[in-house]
Amino acid sequence: MSAGENLYDAIIIGGGPAGLTAALYLARACYRVLVVEKEKFGGQITITSEVVNYPGVERASGAELTEKMRRQAENFGAEFLLAEVTGIDAGGEIRKVSTSRGVFECFGLLVATGAHPRAVGFEGELDFRGHGVAHCATCDGEFFTGKPVFVVGGGFAAAEESVFLTKYASHVTVLVRGDDFSCAKSAADEARRNEKITVLTNTSVESVSGDSVLRRLVYVNSKTGERTVFEPENGDTFGVFVFAGYSPSTELFKGIVELDEHGYVITDRQQKTSADGVYAAGDVCIKNLRQVVTAVGDGALAATELEKYCAGMQKKTGLKPEVPHKRAAVHQPVDSGRTENAPTVSPDGALFTDDMVRQLNDLFAKMESPLILRLSLDERPVSRELERYMDALAALTDKLTVEKSAAADDGAPCVRVCRADGRETGVAFHGVPGGHEFTSFVLGLYNLAGPGQRIDERTKTQAQALDRDVHMTIMVSLTCTMCPELVTAAQRIVSLNPRVSVDIYDLNHFPALREKYNVMSVPCCVVNDGQPMFGKKTVEELLARF
Repeated sequence: MSAGENLYDAIIIGGGPAGLTAALYLARACYRVLVVEKEKFGGQITITSEVVNYPGVERASGAELTEKMRRQAENFGAEFLLAEVTGIDAGGEIRKVSTSRGVFECFGLLVATGAHPRAVGFEGELDFRGHGVAHCATCDGEFFTGKPVFVVGGGFAAAEESVFLTKYASHVTVLVRGDDFSCAKSAADEARRNEKITVLTNTSVESVSGDSVLRRLVYVNSKTGERTVFEPENGDTFGVFVFAGYSPSTELFKGIVELDEHGYVITDRQQKTSADGVYAAGDVCIKNLRQVVTAVGDGALAATELEKYCAGMQKKTGLKPEVPHKRAAVHQPVDSGRTENAPTVSPDGALFTDDMVRQLNDLFAKMESPLILRLSLDERPVSRELERYMDALAALTDKLTVEKSAAADDGAPCVRVCRADGRETGVAFHGVPGGHEFTSFVLGLYNLAGPGQRIDERTKTQAQALDRDVHMTIMVSLTCTMCPELVTAAQRIVSLNPRVSVDIYDLNHFPALREKYNVMSVPCCVVNDGQPMFGKKTVEELLARF
């Protein structure tokens, strides 16, 4: 007996290396599998600029490595959902996973949620998050160009990211609580040898303070007791990047699976948890080494055990989830003279690869209404880039039309999304929606054209019931992995209520906004010109701020 469209053999919660590997193994074995990820597929490793210790791959960025994993799993039929898991019912033969985009059912579950940055606990740390205190050098380093930066931590991340931050900072001071770095000597030596880095051992932060940004830092030497007060000259500000390890993301699983005293999932040697049919893999588990290679091993082992479990459940329940057809690219031979991932030859100059074009065409085919991409352009090169980008996108479908004007507009270059009759939808992107924002921009088109991403009825009703004008200003960086969720959520609300609008700005091209709101972290959202709020937000979390 076949099952409903929302029934899967296995649902994987978390899209890092462990989850992606498990998806590959399960999909290749012809099981229906869904990977649910709330931020960006690839996990924490995507912020690493260079991976050189993964066997068989001499050198690659974390994002490149995990994107290849995701595509490989997708080519075997794995399905992917960018959403936040809000609840889990692990009782009974069929388990239910509630997300911000609907409820899904499965036989087996894999917990691969990884870990999140740990706060140190010094005074002012949480108060100034987004106003000087940060955790991601890739996302926020550029905001401290020409300014002094302090790095808190003594592990591998602190050593590596301190070197990365020298690209922007006038000087980097690393505050190590212990006698020395706790990471590999090669990583520590690279930081020590850098002339723009000073390393202070046996040193901890006592407090940070300021007004809208950081103005004062106090740190203490634990051996001498000496307190040092740092205040930049001329009333300038500075940055504090905290790299103090990670805490497991297991809040959802308390009471469902057994956790240790630190919150990590306890598993047996086959990655099985204390709950029947629930497995765990990757950094969320108890382990001595947290690396991509160990996460991949966990994912493969968990998947092979889930295969056995799901086969037994199919037989027991008489239900067999319908596996979608594998992608044609897996079965079709490569054209002579072309590589599998060669870019499409088209008038746009091959901005999109074949794989991107296939995915875009799938999405465009589902759009119910045509849209106009109305461009406001100035004389800067970024305007030419935006024009080329939108022309290339519209060339793929008759659902999109481009209109252009040379506007004397402080917000140019800008693309405003309009209805077929010329009415503005309320969504505008200032800059070029590339990098991590490409997917969120395309999803915004899908949401505005309909039918849009799934959303629960209660949240949908709440968005539609807003009876006042709400305008959001969202500031992003195209290198940030957390920005797309906020942008997608904001655009989804706009698609549901004509009284809501959003302007999204790539801060790289609009520095005046950075100064106006003292933005030192992204994403940043300002509602009706109120106080800035930082970090990713779901639709529900945004609505709560209106």
